[in-house]
Amino acid sequence: MNTALRLTASQKAMLAETTLAAGLNGEQRRALVACAAMVAYQAEDILFHENEEARYFYCVLGGYVRLYRLGSDGREADIRICEPGESFGECLIIDGEHYYYHAQATEHTVLARFDLRAVRQLLDEQPRIATAMMRSLSQHLLSTMDCLASNRMETAPQRVAHYLLENCLPEGATASLRLPFQKSLLARKLGLAPEALSRAFSALRPAGVTVRGRAIAISDINALRQV
Repeated sequence: MNTALRLTASQKAMLAETTLAAGLNGEQRRALVACAAMVAYQAEDILFHENEEARYFYCVLGGYVRLYRLGSDGREADIRICEPGESFGECLIIDGEHYYYHAQATEHTVLARFDLRAVRQLLDEQPRIATAMMRSLSQHLLSTMDCLASNRMETAPQRVAHYLLENCLPEGATASLRLPFQKSLLARKLGLAPEALSRAFSALRPAGVTVRGRAIAISDINALRQV
């Protein structure tokens, strides 16, 4: 198990801005953060396995965490890519003794690790913190519903176009962005196979999308909106 360290002042400040802490006053935030420690993982490290006894939930401070399940044939099904500021596993505070999926760091990743037992006791003492947890869970549910709708209603090029439009930096009629992670992780995030992502980028060339490594240029943002 990775060594747990005390959270730094900047890490505590980051946690105070997450959905988990939204709506809490200073004392309540400090009480919640006191249940956490900092842990770090390297690329491809496993945080926990599905059905493993759950002792913690997490919030990403740096890097990315992949949540997935394994089929009986060994194939992997991605559930979610957790980015900095996002939490996962907090549903276990309300119900559940075992993890519902596998979790893996995709690169060097720093996490706030919350002790489930300590947080459950804190919720008994300060019910308002439970409301913050429910808000976070509600946002996760809505995000999951949006993802399911996207997977069923949008083509692969449309999913990629939607991601680019949400994350690009417009400069008049053009735009650009640099992916914060490898394209293989973007494929997982969008629910696509790597080869499907490559085909989607090729299909977006007529809309002015040019890809060079992680750098993406959009020469006609209005054309991309029409995809």
